[in-house]
Amino acid sequence: MKASSLSFQAAVLLVLVGMGWGLAMAISGDHVTHPGHAHLNLLGWVSLFLMGIFYHLHPALDRTRVAVAQVWVWIVATVIMALGVGLVHSGRDAAEPLAAIASLLIFADMILFAWIVFRRDRMVGVPTGMPAE
Repeated sequence: MKASSLSFQAAVLLVLVGMGWGLAMAISGDHVTHPGHAHLNLLGWVSLFLMGIFYHLHPALDRTRVAVAQVWVWIVATVIMALGVGLVHSGRDAAEPLAAIASLLIFADMILFAWIVFRRDRMVGVPTGMPAE
């Protein structure tokens, strides 16, 4: 599987869940879990889609195990964090460690993504498709 395809597919699924969550809040008139909904949409839709664009633009990286693993970690940690944040804001303080651990995992995964971005030319040893300077 390509990291870009995984990113795009997961982003679309997560935004649908996020939109459903938003609609449920609007219908019920209870917006207490909106921080979880916002985290899901920002990290699950926006960030994943942008990562997918990056990987699509760098085909030599797109099929690497590190890229696919990076995307999977992002997906799982985003879902856990969004649920944890939503639970915390709905008065379930026991979910705080869940949200905190997932937040740290997302931060670590962003460090991995940054490493991939900055080391992309050295990681695969092939041109990125960009013109030489």
